[in-house]
Amino acid sequence: MRILITGGAGFLGSHLCERLLGEGHEVVCLDNLFTGRKANIAHLLSNPYFEFARHDVIDPFKFEVDQIYNLACPASPPHYQYNAIKTIKTSVMGAINCLGLAKRLRARVFQASTSEIYGDPVEHPQTEAYWGNVNPIGIRSCYDEGKRCAETLFFDYHRQNGVDIRIARIFNTYGPRMLANDGRVVSNFIVQALKGEDLTIYGDGSQTRSFCFYSDLIEGFIRLMSQDETTGPVNIGNPGEFTMLELAEAVLREVGSKSKLVHLDLPADDPKQRQPDISIAKEKLGWEPKVPLEEGLRETIAYFRKDLGV
Repeated sequence: MRILITGGAGFLGSHLCERLLGEGHEVVCLDNLFTGRKANIAHLLSNPYFEFARHDVIDPFKFEVDQIYNLACPASPPHYQYNAIKTIKTSVMGAINCLGLAKRLRARVFQASTSEIYGDPVEHPQTEAYWGNVNPIGIRSCYDEGKRCAETLFFDYHRQNGVDIRIARIFNTYGPRMLANDGRVVSNFIVQALKGEDLTIYGDGSQTRSFCFYSDLIEGFIRLMSQDETTGPVNIGNPGEFTMLELAEAVLREVGSKSKLVHLDLPADDPKQRQPDISIAKEKLGWEPKVPLEEGLRETIAYFRKDLGV
């Protein structure tokens, strides 16, 4: 197939480009390089089946493709809060442009949604049936509500125009090609530990996240797009739940660092718990994560050692 990936030069997008090229598909990678990097796809540019287009999903685009993966949107708080209006435009107008193209081409279209649509959940673990607990006017709302609106658009295009949609709700993911300055907890801890700096923990460190290695997540994406049983939304994440203190200790162990832990104030609207219920992914996709945290951290740390030259 010929497949369009928006946000294809980003952390997850570039891995998806690689995977699909490896399966014999043609790939069109569209990215405005706000958080994506050419370095992530430099090794693919000589591949005759790969095409890079520097373009913003907010502006209309046309490609002749069989499938569309919409991954375009900054996903870490410092990056999506940098220009909140731009973030919500990316989610909403990007979804409209992808759906309009999918409608014209009769192409299957994938939305990379997020566990952030659950907000600060009062249901634990989170199932796809849970509507969420989101602050609509907070500093994280541009991302949370933008992604919620994108899901609404996907289902309205599906119901009204018969567009063939798939929606994955991504829980915390990590791995090589994360940005060192993206403000996500895994990259923060690894970079600080490698530089011998104090590890910054927000709040008392008891809040939890569930960390999925990128290769497991990409496998979930492809399985969702390759089946006809469900449109989603489907939670794709690792149900293994860790506190921030447990993660910090694991990073210090793997790096061999003697960095100290420093506690800072908890940011506004920061969720206290995050854990996916992956029953639907198991049942409909035959999917569950395989890579344990220690193994994934080892590979991610090796990447940052090389990237930072430490």
